[in-house]
Amino acid sequence: MKRRDLLLSQGLWIGAAGLGLPRILRAQQAPGVITRDGARPQLPHGVQTGDVTADSAIVWARGDRPSRLWVEWSARENFADAQRVRGPYLLPESDYTGRIDLTGLPQGQQIHYRVVLQDLGNERVLSEPVAGRLRLAPGGHGHGHRHGVSRDVRFVWSGDTAGQGWGINPAWGGMKIYEQMRREQPDFFLHCGDTIYADGPIQSAVQLKDGSVWGNVVTEEVSKVAETLNEFRGRYRYNLMDANVQRFAREVPQIWQWDDHEVTNNWSDAKDLSADARYTEKNIPLLAGRATRAFLEYAPLRHAADVESERVYRHVPYGPLLDVFVIDMRSYRGPNTHNTQAAEGPETAFLGREQMAWLLEGLKRSKATWKVIASDMPIGLHVPDGKDAQGRARWEAVANGVDGPASGRELEIARLLTAIKRARIDNVVWLTADVHYTAAHYYDPNRAVYGDFDPFWEFVSGPLNAGSFGPNAVDATFGLQVVYQKAPPEANAPPSAGFQFFGQVDIDARSRVMTVALKDLTGATLFTKALVPARV
Repeated sequence: MKRRDLLLSQGLWIGAAGLGLPRILRAQQAPGVITRDGARPQLPHGVQTGDVTADSAIVWARGDRPSRLWVEWSARENFADAQRVRGPYLLPESDYTGRIDLTGLPQGQQIHYRVVLQDLGNERVLSEPVAGRLRLAPGGHGHGHRHGVSRDVRFVWSGDTAGQGWGINPAWGGMKIYEQMRREQPDFFLHCGDTIYADGPIQSAVQLKDGSVWGNVVTEEVSKVAETLNEFRGRYRYNLMDANVQRFAREVPQIWQWDDHEVTNNWSDAKDLSADARYTEKNIPLLAGRATRAFLEYAPLRHAADVESERVYRHVPYGPLLDVFVIDMRSYRGPNTHNTQAAEGPETAFLGREQMAWLLEGLKRSKATWKVIASDMPIGLHVPDGKDAQGRARWEAVANGVDGPASGRELEIARLLTAIKRARIDNVVWLTADVHYTAAHYYDPNRAVYGDFDPFWEFVSGPLNAGSFGPNAVDATFGLQVVYQKAPPEANAPPSAGFQFFGQVDIDARSRVMTVALKDLTGATLFTKALVPARV
């Protein structure tokens, strides 16, 4: 075996001919440094990539000890012209997580990458490299650039991972829906929230109605509701233990957003845990603070500027065919109430004025054919949240169960929809999850009580290895028409019942037609809708 091949096999070789290696890493070419795998840093939870644009990508990793993150990338599979980028220190303060924002990448290319950790206890010791690949967005982008290098675009979306106590079941094959999504070879994956279930303990065995047993892998952190920072982090570590999830994450860039279960069920300013014996910590803002830190540590997203470093809503341009607007329906909302106020105010806030202004301005500036709004909750479905002190129904989402003029949180959405119409912004599509079934919704102003908007589509899909529910009742305020839906016959159906769903979007570069398909756990297509762009 040649010296180079020997070093490569030992994880000691970075790049072609070792040129340009930092002094410390060049020293790795000395033989006999590593004696056993246990002496090397490990990447127990794989790697992830996210928020890919035409020339940039986030690469995320988690180590098992103090180390430094290095990434080597190339447009060639053999890494013949590899570039090396030094990343951050991975320390206990961040749960050994870190990321690199690779920039200046060759536009629109497939990128091959390798992640290596450098041990801080002995800088001559490197981890085994973990390799992956990603596909950059087509050249050019939607904000202000109508023309660019165009190609077909395919992506998948879903939400709601490992909820209701349904965890990693090795006998069943683990979180198999992630493998099915990977087989579709999407350009990226949009996770529409509930990336974990911090409030859903996972037990080692769950008795099914047919008498069989669903067996879960269980860790200490997922055996109870998450309260400490380590317990919130442990939820993300748990999902990344699954082989399907790790393989998917190495090959498919992701766009994450969050919803309620990253903190606790239906959390808002009105959330009260005083009667929930599962929680010792009852302080919602403190729980939200810990949950936010864990989410931002583990999500492969591009962090916002320090002016609002914890901001989740963002724009991800994906070439001349697509702009993705990731919104946050959780961080700026008022309390969950009866939701029937006649005028906008602090209680009716949902996106909040600053996020609303950002979204509308981004939609106006976009020159991409399609503008996808990635929403963590559907607009017109009833999502209840118990009753308030006066015995009135309390609501978690936008709809309020009153088939009348817009009121409560509907006022903010009505204002947004009308502004989109006034600005003549075409080809806006909403994608969401949250309700644990799949559906195609058409919002028809001619059948709406509040009809001052252009018609649009909203597609729902999920869950991902969680309990299945639905269907939910619909609200008539915005004229929601259920064109298709599929839900289980009973609440909290296990993943093995088959009611696990994701959506797939294909945009044809030549015709610019967007075809949306709703798919199940096996990859079977349940429903398709071809959307022809207006005024292209």
